Amino acid sequence: MREAIKEAARAWLHLLTGAALAVLCQLMAAVVLFTAVLTLTVIGAGVLPETVLLLRLLAGRERSRTAARTGTPVPEAYLPLEGPLPARVRTAVTDPGTHGDLIWAAAHAVYGVLLWCASLIVWVCAVVVDGVWAGLAGHRPLVLPLIGRLAALEADWSRALLTPAPSAARDAALAARIEQLTATRAGAVAAHGAELRRIERDLHDGAQARLVALSMRIGLARRAYDSDPAAARRLLDDAQEQAEEALAELRHVVRGIHPPILTDRGLTGAVRALAASSGLEVAVSVTGLAGDAVPDAADGPRAPAAVEAAAYFVVAEALTNAAKHSGAARASVALARRPAGLRVLVKDEGHGGAEAGERGGSGLTGMRRRVAALDGTVRLTSPQGGPTVIEVELPCVW
Repeated sequence: MREAIKEAARAWLHLLTGAALAVLCQLMAAVVLFTAVLTLTVIGAGVLPETVLLLRLLAGRERSRTAARTGTPVPEAYLPLEGPLPARVRTAVTDPGTHGDLIWAAAHAVYGVLLWCASLIVWVCAVVVDGVWAGLAGHRPLVLPLIGRLAALEADWSRALLTPAPSAARDAALAARIEQLTATRAGAVAAHGAELRRIERDLHDGAQARLVALSMRIGLARRAYDSDPAAARRLLDDAQEQAEEALAELRHVVRGIHPPILTDRGLTGAVRALAASSGLEVAVSVTGLAGDAVPDAADGPRAPAAVEAAAYFVVAEALTNAAKHSGAARASVALARRPAGLRVLVKDEGHGGAEAGERGGSGLTGMRRRVAALDGTVRLTSPQGGPTVIEVELPCVW
């Protein structure tokens, strides 16, 4: 009897919150009517998208209630309300998800109140019937379970009304995909522009300056060759040093574009070289790639060049950040071949506190943009006190 009362109380609380939401839906009907009148006058068209967002908020609350009651989430599918006002108004009017929310709000304004009122009647009957049948006679309650059925009925009705049609779900998924691709394309263009500016700066400040100095020394050596051969030889020695330094600068620029070690030694060898030169004690583990401990692994296919380059720069940036900012003495790098792509995991034992998102600094931002351009994902975990873990998934076909 006690467990039946607890379950009935939980179900009745669900119906009570549903009734409160039904009252809000009734108020929402007045807001929708007012918005429709304003939209017809054109002057108040800007209110329509905000009203739709408010309606989505109510529907989202009902989805949360239903999921909490049934244990199964209720999917949603909306077209994004973005762009200039005419586009937002057009989306608000034509969005199938909004149409479904309007139908649910109109229906819930009625059945939300009716089911709660029915639960009150059931409570009264349960006090009389189950109070004698279960409380005194010791049998199983007969009426109290009906409150749970009423709550389940409300959840089923809400789920049926709020679940988007397959076509609406496809349209919303396509719109979300287009939005994601637009954002990643913008990030890729920004990263490409930043990379070009970096290359131009490196060439201008490094190799170009050394080549100019080289040209000047050769010119001075030519003038001094007949009158002072010893000075000319010194100038030529300086010119040779300038040429070697210019070559080193050019190699540095080339490594920033596409490291030659990737072509020569593959991703595994390149990452091990990064680990050896990072200044940290780095453990590198490789699974399913060329260069791992599995026999004949070198005979397997390599990831595409763009994927290997992105993975290389992720490891380079992560180890650089660990050496500069984390205070760690040790780190680990794990490369793993997956059926759908390549997984890169970099972990350091520093003090943590790295910020995710766009606030994470230019290095992490560049890393995210480079990975997003390949439709990959970056997950950063860095609690205060450490450790910092960067996990990257790069999709590719093997």
